[in-house]
Amino acid sequence: MSKPSDNPADPFKKALAEATKTMADDPEMTVSYSVDPPGMNKDGMRLPQVSRRMTRDEVLLARGTADAFALKRKYHDEKTSARYAPTGQLAREIYDAMETARCEAVGARVMPGTAGNIDAKIGHEAERKGYAQITQPADAPLAVAAGYYVRHMATGRPLPKGAQTVLDLWSEHIAEQAGGSLGSLDEVLADQAAFARLTRKVISDLGYGDQLGDDPDVDEPSDESGEEAEQDEDQPESTGDDQDESDEADAQPEQSQDEQQDASQAQVSMDDAADMEQGDEAELPEGEAPLEPPPPAPHSDADPLYTVFTTEFDEEIKAEDLAEAAELERLRAYLDQQLEPLKGAVSRLANKLQRRLQAQQNRSWEFDLEEGTLDAGRLARVVANPTTPLSFKVEKDTEFRDTCVTLLLDNSGSMRGRPISIAAICADVLARTLERCQVKVEILGFTTRAWKGGQSREKWLAAGRVQQPGRLNDLRHIIYKGADSPWRRARENLGLMMKEGLLKENIDGEALEWAHRRMLARPEARKILMVISDGAPVDDSTLSVNPANYLEKHLRDVIAMVERRKAVELIAIGIGHDVTRYYQRAVTITDVEQLAGAMTEQLASLFDADPKKRSGKGRRVA
Repeated sequence: MSKPSDNPADPFKKALAEATKTMADDPEMTVSYSVDPPGMNKDGMRLPQVSRRMTRDEVLLARGTADAFALKRKYHDEKTSARYAPTGQLAREIYDAMETARCEAVGARVMPGTAGNIDAKIGHEAERKGYAQITQPADAPLAVAAGYYVRHMATGRPLPKGAQTVLDLWSEHIAEQAGGSLGSLDEVLADQAAFARLTRKVISDLGYGDQLGDDPDVDEPSDESGEEAEQDEDQPESTGDDQDESDEADAQPEQSQDEQQDASQAQVSMDDAADMEQGDEAELPEGEAPLEPPPPAPHSDADPLYTVFTTEFDEEIKAEDLAEAAELERLRAYLDQQLEPLKGAVSRLANKLQRRLQAQQNRSWEFDLEEGTLDAGRLARVVANPTTPLSFKVEKDTEFRDTCVTLLLDNSGSMRGRPISIAAICADVLARTLERCQVKVEILGFTTRAWKGGQSREKWLAAGRVQQPGRLNDLRHIIYKGADSPWRRARENLGLMMKEGLLKENIDGEALEWAHRRMLARPEARKILMVISDGAPVDDSTLSVNPANYLEKHLRDVIAMVERRKAVELIAIGIGHDVTRYYQRAVTITDVEQLAGAMTEQLASLFDADPKKRSGKGRRVA
């Protein structure tokens, strides 16, 4: 008999899993819970983790995600969807968003309780992507707005705050361009094929008809002609064809003989050519055989199987190249204003770190040496006994003087608001502090250039949707401060993190490998890499066409490589996200206000003179 679990969340998770299977009408489906991004495949679904505390937000998010997946599984037919799916990227995104909204709206009409749960899921996603702060339609995804528009029309329910912001920015345009087509929404909502045709009409009304591809309903063969075509495929050598061939052979016997003779000559010529090729190969001197081209270099040193569809649109860019000097100055002023109350606490922690480092700068000497500086303190021994040899001393180098520290900051959309502000000011103050102690500091950030794949996805669609293309988005790796650049020159650059529209998706594995390569090229004897992140790798474009754990697996592989090689000391700080399951040396904080203290303590412990104090494993700060 199994021992009952002492986790108070387990009964809820079990009940939710059973209810989800019932709602999806799939009793064999597997339901799991994880801190990884939610997802669904043909075998089951992965829901957001519910901790022992079972906070209201956790429960609502899990229920909303479960309801959304279950309704999609129940009311969505993949074959019908594939038949009417557009070929262009934006058109396909609008198509998918409207179909998801249709499934959820149909479910809400049958089971009204699901509507509130899914509202919580939509609100969470809108908050994670910072939709509430968007002010221009260009920064709001049209596809997302189209899905919200359908949901609002079909259910009449108000949307959560961030989602309503996106809808407000586009609703007038959608109503003006496609309002006539959407007027018949209620009539086709329960029929996926009819709704798909309506969606294609809406996409055309919005000006993206060139991305629809061929109309699947045009020139569709009838049942009779279809049966004949199938019969022709099954029996390619029909009686009629045989009769035609025999008639043609009887009518032109000389032509048949000529063709046979030509075929025989062609065969002889091919045999001779083959013999000649073999003879040429035999006569080639040893060592002069043509060399095969070397295989392409893998995209990742950590995992040779990790693939990238294209690196053509990736960029490694300095912060000052992403904004004008005047804008950087304005953003920096905004950052200082936002965090004025926090500066005092962060500065006190930084001063504590500086005192701790400078305490190790007291002169440390090695005595009783045969050469070096004469040790005046031991001259009395020489006076008392002239046969005693002179004693010399040498000053020891400080442990951290030849050191470089890199701060790698997650610039994903979920960091919007206070998390990215505090991360920016902490990086600023720590860079200033370590520079005073002759420790060089580099500040890097990582995100993507676009939501939903950008130009990489467009190229993939144009290439015919290659199966499992690997990473499918345009990387953006930002250099806020180079290791050799003084802090005063890079101060304005950190304000770039406040720029609207900068923070998008996060592909942690490649960013970590990029920062690691940069550090290996540094001349310093000791290298420390600190990663600050608030979640697992997430890129909707990549994860939609690859295994659900594709990016997470690569991150684990890169971490394992860095920790195994030991050329760089790796530490991580997770903001509301358990990074201790990835990194050997890590700390998880549950409040962003604790970031400054965690960064300071982690760096101070690395510089501690006692090695035992530097061997601690991951932990959590409550």
